[in-house]
Amino acid sequence: MRVDVVVLTRNSERVLRKCLASVYRNVPVNRLIIVDGHSTDATLEVVKEFQETYGNVVLIQDIGTRGAARQRGIREVKTDWFMFVDSDVVLCDKWFTKAEELMADDVGAIWGIEIWSAIKDMKILKLFEKVTMKIFEKKGGTHDLLVRREAVEDICIPSHLHTYEDSYIKSWICKKGYKVVPAYEPYCIHYRPEDVWTIKKSVFLIASDTKFAIRHLQLLLSFAFYAVIVLHQKVSRNVKAKYQSQRI
Repeated sequence: MRVDVVVLTRNSERVLRKCLASVYRNVPVNRLIIVDGHSTDATLEVVKEFQETYGNVVLIQDIGTRGAARQRGIREVKTDWFMFVDSDVVLCDKWFTKAEELMADDVGAIWGIEIWSAIKDMKILKLFEKVTMKIFEKKGGTHDLLVRREAVEDICIPSHLHTYEDSYIKSWICKKGYKVVPAYEPYCIHYRPEDVWTIKKSVFLIASDTKFAIRHLQLLLSFAFYAVIVLHQKVSRNVKAKYQSQRI
C-alpha cells in the first residue's frame, strides 16, 4: 500500500527538512502534496530538494485558511488512504507499519499522539500523554493523521476555519460511521516554535484553547495542565540560563 501525504506549509523552513525526511523514511509515499501559503522564507527551496530527490512532489499554492488548505489537499488525494502531517513534526520510526496494525473496516482515521520535543521529564511526559489523549477525544488533531479517503471524500470544510478544522474533520469522519483511533504507537515529536515558550505567546495560545474548552468543560483542566507545562518550561529555561551565566 502506498499513500498520498498532505503537508500544509507557510514559512515552515524551521523543521520542514527533518519533517519530510521522516515522512519518506517511515511512510510509503505515493505523492507528497504540499499546500503552501505563499511562503517567503526557504520553504519552497526545501520542497524543491525533495522533488529533485524523489520526483513525486505536488505543489499547490493557497493563501486561504488552514481549513481551505486542508480541503485543497483532500481534493488532490488519489490513494485509498492518505496522511496529514504537520510541517513541524517528526514521525517516529516505522510510523506507517505501526499504524497498519490499527486499520480495520470500521476505522476512518488513525492519529499518532504528539509529544512536545521540549518535555524531557518522564513523569511529566506520562501525564502529558494522558491529558493529550483526552483532548484528542474532543478536539481531534492532524499532527500525524492517517485517513481513509472514502470517509472524507465528500467533506466540505468551512473556509473560515483557521483553527479547529481538525475538530471538524474528526467529527465528520465519526458522523460517517467510522471510528477515529488515537494511538500511543505510532507517534510524532512536535517541535513547537521558540516563541511558544514566552509568557505572551503562552497566554495567547491558552486563551485560544480556552474558547474551545468553554464548550467542553471537561477540557478546562486539560488545557490548564498545558499551561502549567508551558510555564514550567519557561522557568526551567530561565534557571538554566542564569546558571550558565554564573559559570562564565
